[in-house]
Amino acid sequence: MTSSQQDVNDQDPGIRHLKPSERQGSAVPTLNIADLDEKSQVKSEHGDDEDTEPLQPVWHYLEYTTELPHPTSIYPTSEQQEPSPEQPNLIQYTSPFEWSEKRKNMIIWVSCVITALTAFTAGSYTPGVGQMMEEWHVSKVAALIGITTFTSGFAIAPMILAPFSEINGRRPVFILSGILFVICQLCTGLTRSYAGMLVVRFFVGVGGSTFSTMVGGVVSDIYHTEDRNTPMALFSGAALFGTGWGPLVCGFIAQNTTWRWIFYMQTITCGAMVALICLIFKETRGSVLLSRKAKTLNKWYEAREAAGYYGFNMPDEKEPGKLVSQRIRWKVKADEERSSLGKMIAISLYRPFHLLLTEPVVFWFSLWVSFSWAVLYLTLAAIPLVFQRNHGFSLQQANAVFAAMCVGSVLATILSINQEQIAKRRGKLANTPEGRLYFACIESAFMPIGLFMFGWTSFSNIHWIVPTIAVAIATMGIFTIYLAVFNYLADTYHRYASSALAAQSFCRNMLGGAFPLITTQMYNKLTFGGASSLLGGIGTLLTLVPWILVFYGPKIRARSKFASEIMDTH
Repeated sequence: MTSSQQDVNDQDPGIRHLKPSERQGSAVPTLNIADLDEKSQVKSEHGDDEDTEPLQPVWHYLEYTTELPHPTSIYPTSEQQEPSPEQPNLIQYTSPFEWSEKRKNMIIWVSCVITALTAFTAGSYTPGVGQMMEEWHVSKVAALIGITTFTSGFAIAPMILAPFSEINGRRPVFILSGILFVICQLCTGLTRSYAGMLVVRFFVGVGGSTFSTMVGGVVSDIYHTEDRNTPMALFSGAALFGTGWGPLVCGFIAQNTTWRWIFYMQTITCGAMVALICLIFKETRGSVLLSRKAKTLNKWYEAREAAGYYGFNMPDEKEPGKLVSQRIRWKVKADEERSSLGKMIAISLYRPFHLLLTEPVVFWFSLWVSFSWAVLYLTLAAIPLVFQRNHGFSLQQANAVFAAMCVGSVLATILSINQEQIAKRRGKLANTPEGRLYFACIESAFMPIGLFMFGWTSFSNIHWIVPTIAVAIATMGIFTIYLAVFNYLADTYHRYASSALAAQSFCRNMLGGAFPLITTQMYNKLTFGGASSLLGGIGTLLTLVPWILVFYGPKIRARSKFASEIMDTH
């Protein structure tokens, strides 16, 4: 048995391929050049009439469920004919939904680690602000603009990069973004001017944005809707953990050495992580893998025909149950339906804002998660201010309080994973997008509770551990809000989900980057208790959003042009 025949037999062990002596009387037609009439004759390298036109290939759509046909001819028809080319290994083009749990877990953990490192970059900036102010003779607000330019790149870049990931796949965008990310991290440590810092921080945000916003796309590539909560909880936890981890580590660096080592250290760690992505991370976008599978098969078919082996056994459309020999090629419907790159970028820039302004669900969820993210970034300036002023902490001691944010994110992740598993086992989760909001209705209140607690326990006569615990509680609330918003928008808008999520991502990062600029003035003028109470009051009002959707979500979705279109197709 030839190796190519073995490959085909491995593909479908229920089919027995006949030897040349057994073919005569077989029910499966074979392509014998001598028996074909002139209209169907295939031109070959073995004495065909020059005036005879070869059969034209018939194009078929390839899907993951398509059963690949078997070759009409496998064995040489003459001694001079070379063996049939071996069938290519198609395992690498398996649907990501069908990957093993081990492979999926590896992809998710690598994605979560790089997400944490990206969030680390956002939080690591503030410990070095004091040294930057002295070196460049700028105010604290001016120095903190480095956070704003970072989040601006974070907000804008995915709208342009997302179409590239749809056409070329996640992996190339991850690798190129990672290289830009590492180079700009190095430039951040080397820059000698304030203006240079702001520009480079923008491009650090551009490079890092891929590892935050597109990880959600990776999750949707490899997990079905009902299985996404656990990987999304890990991703959300990684984002919040990294935000607290950054100032926690870099507070010690800033106090004991120059601020430049904050960025040199990140260059080393992020460079190692990008190298790991190049080695481990595999393509996860299903349509891209399917296109590659089609191209690989077509290349094999061409190689077979060049060697004189024509035709594959395809079902006869005129006589069901019978097979006919065809020269075939594969194409993918997603490739034909895809717009041009320019049009895709235009849609990617336009549709998120269209949804934001016309869809109440997108608007209110974007406002809710944007405010919670603004509170998260506000702590980057508020915690050092409160603990250095009221409790006499040093720079590294004040930033060590961010360990509470790391603990809160870990606890929230564990809680989210376990509570959904318990609810599924007891059949308590409704099979609707609103079913994912039940826990969020209660747990999102942790954010305003933590804010009130932080504001009114920040005085010097109250032990520092109390406001530290408040930070952990608020973090758990922020985690719940972020996870609920992602899951609900993804479940509600389906193929428009990327635009809906891009809308909330833009608002979230822009507002988050602005809040650190006003933190010091707000806490000084309103007092610590007053400022935190104002934020807690706004957060309390916004906790009504999931309650409204739990009760009225189906009616609101029915009136939505985009969500109702999805409902009609199911």
